[in-house]
Amino acid sequence: MSRIRCRICTLGLSRMDEPVAGPIIPIVPVTPAKPEPLPLCASTELGEKGNAFVFDVLHYRESARAFVLRFDGRVVGYLNRCLHVPTEMDWQYGEFLDSGKEFIMCSIHGAVYEPLTGRCAGGPCGRGKLTVIDAFERDGQVYWYPSRDTKPAFA
Repeated sequence: MSRIRCRICTLGLSRMDEPVAGPIIPIVPVTPAKPEPLPLCASTELGEKGNAFVFDVLHYRESARAFVLRFDGRVVGYLNRCLHVPTEMDWQYGEFLDSGKEFIMCSIHGAVYEPLTGRCAGGPCGRGKLTVIDAFERDGQVYWYPSRDTKPAFA
C-alpha cells in the first residue's frame, strides 16, 4: 500500500499532483479596527511647550498615567513612565520639559527624551523610547486612541 501525501499547503495541489478545484485564496491577516478616539481636553489647554494634560490609563491592566503636550505645534502623547526606572517623570503635576523647554526630562534620574519622538536623548534611559500614546487634535479638541496595551482607566 502506498502513502498518499497532501501538498495543498505548499503547492496548491491535492493528492500527489492532482490540481485543486477552484482558485487558491491567499490568507490575508485581519487588522483589527481602530477604536473610537476618546476626548481629553480642549486644544487651548495645551500651550506651546507648556504644561501637559495628564490622564489616567490602564497599561497592561495596571493603573498608570499618561500625558499629552504641545511641542513645535504638534500634540504628542506618552505613558508617564521613565525607561530607566518605571516611575512618573513630571517635576510637578503636568511639568515634563526641562528648564530650556527642549526635552522631556525625568525628574528622578535626569533621563531626557526627544519630545516629538520619545526617543532617549541622554542619561540612563539607554537607546529606548517612551511608550507612545496615539493623540491628535481636531476641531479645537485633543483626543487619544486606546490601544491593545493601553486602555482608558474609566470606561
